[in-house]
Amino acid sequence: MTQNRYEYQIKESDEHILVCLSSAPSNAKIIRTAARMANVFHSQFTALFVETPDFSVASKENKNRLQENRKLAEQLGANIEIVYGEDIPYQIAEFARISDITRIVLGHSTVTRRHLFGKPTLTELLLSYAPDIDIHIIPDKTVDTSYYPKKAKQKFHSMRILKNSFTSALILLCATLLSLLFHGIGFTSPNIIMVYILGVLLTSIVTSHQVYSLISSIASVFVFNYLFTEPRFSLTAYETGYPITFVVMFLTAYITGAFAIRYKEQARQSTKIAHRTKILFDTDQMLSKAHGRSEIIKIAAEQVMKLLGRNIVVFENLKGQLSEPILFYTDSKPEYDIEKERRAAQWALENNYAADSTNEFFLGIRYFYWSIRANERVYGVIGIDSSAGEIDASEHDVLLSILGETALALENDRNIKEKEAAAVLAENEQLRANLLRTISHDLRTPLTTISGNASNLLNNAGCFDKETKQQIYADIYNDSIWLADLVENLLYATRIEDGYMILQTSTELLSEIIEVAIQHISRKAVSHSIKVIYEGDFLLVKADAKLIVQVITNIIDNALKYTPDGTKITLKAEKTDNMAQIMISDTGDGLSDEQKQKVFDKFYCGENKIADNRRSLGLGLFLCKAIVEAHGGTICVKDNHPKGTTFSFTLPLEEVICRE
Repeated sequence: MTQNRYEYQIKESDEHILVCLSSAPSNAKIIRTAARMANVFHSQFTALFVETPDFSVASKENKNRLQENRKLAEQLGANIEIVYGEDIPYQIAEFARISDITRIVLGHSTVTRRHLFGKPTLTELLLSYAPDIDIHIIPDKTVDTSYYPKKAKQKFHSMRILKNSFTSALILLCATLLSLLFHGIGFTSPNIIMVYILGVLLTSIVTSHQVYSLISSIASVFVFNYLFTEPRFSLTAYETGYPITFVVMFLTAYITGAFAIRYKEQARQSTKIAHRTKILFDTDQMLSKAHGRSEIIKIAAEQVMKLLGRNIVVFENLKGQLSEPILFYTDSKPEYDIEKERRAAQWALENNYAADSTNEFFLGIRYFYWSIRANERVYGVIGIDSSAGEIDASEHDVLLSILGETALALENDRNIKEKEAAAVLAENEQLRANLLRTISHDLRTPLTTISGNASNLLNNAGCFDKETKQQIYADIYNDSIWLADLVENLLYATRIEDGYMILQTSTELLSEIIEVAIQHISRKAVSHSIKVIYEGDFLLVKADAKLIVQVITNIIDNALKYTPDGTKITLKAEKTDNMAQIMISDTGDGLSDEQKQKVFDKFYCGENKIADNRRSLGLGLFLCKAIVEAHGGTICVKDNHPKGTTFSFTLPLEEVICRE
């Protein structure tokens, strides 16, 4: 029996569907229709809102409805875009052209031409601007034909009314005085009319409502008629053309003032756009230079505060659980129910979706919550203070952009740390491999010598004279001591690497520490001479005596290994700048400048050959540096004039308090 297998792969088509957002009650149905169309075509889906200068004075009801429609479009998978402009159909057509839109979905417009010369509808203008794009008109019998995007009722404070009225009257008075001056000089009526038009223009600029420029236009016509037309000081005019002059003057003044108000609003809108753009640019620049998770979160929160002017709270994602809240506030610390806020933030973290007080599960919370995520990884949750109301659409988009950049910065920081950890791990593995190879090589020679000498003593002890036996015993002892030193250095190196080196400091006499170290090294110094010099009084240091003995032993042992027989080694102790300084000098061949820079590195063995051909692990001086710095001292190497090398390190002095 043959089984036929069919596989289908759904690919995204070349279609790109655009739906226009508005505050109309029927816009929700249009968005759902466009979303179903996008699903059928397996196409991109974009929701566009054209923000006009009038939107800033729209009613609260219309703004809230627009927010609801925007959220619906987001839930249905639309990419939200915002453009700014006055000509809505032109902005839609230009966006469609730039974004390769293939279909535009609109609602049935209830606004039609009232007469032959009336203004074309949105659909008619859009068809003329974008003739190559398919436009789908969605009919809706439930459309509220009484809906118009009303402006919000502005509440004028009495002081503001008085201020605007006084300003308008003052400008009219100045224009009148200037016109009287021009009339006395002999200027004609058109020149004086221009003065009043200028006054109306200034009134529209400095006042906060269009009604003042309208009243100023009417008042300017009456004042001009009263003062500058024949007969003067009356509201009548002899010349038949003056009524037309008054009408033209009024219309010119009013239209000029209206345009000034519109351009002022556009300038305000441009300032807001420039401010948001600058915040986005600064955020990108600052995040690119940030180092570490805490700095990235701090920069993001401060930029969001700069954008919205609201209090911010941030919760980091700690393996699926929220961290303690990190608060950023503008003036005083806000009061809130931490348990309610934490539940809402945890929900936003787990569901990767925004949480706010409109959700019935989170009634009464103070903050709106958004997750900070890159791809499917959530790095934390940010809360925006909701006491100032909903965030408008343009601010919402900038906020999401900042959160996206923050998530990418956190992702990059995480990747960098993972790479650094991987590099450290690889380096440690390489060091372990090198260490094992070195240890196996270095242990083989002394162990072979010890086992060989022990075998000779066991099997042929009667054949050796006393001097030969003593030499064999000495060889076995020296090799065992070398192995003991090697193991001791390895143990110290392991403790330092793991961070387990604990100092057991006490007040010690420096001369006693040096004497113990010399006793440890004296058996090896048969072919070298060691001289100890103490400068000044007895020196008391606060140190771990056992570790400092190890430092002195390692440095002297290094000198014994790498210098020829007969070399003089001098150990000098003195007081320098409230520190005890120990200098160990030799008269060997010295070190090159390159060797001086690397001599304290781990596993660095240098280029000099050891007399007995045993290779060093390169841990001795590395341990010396770690031990001295753990005590709060410093260690360095320099030339010993006229020949040789000097190692110098310091230890903190301990003062003795005498009590009577």
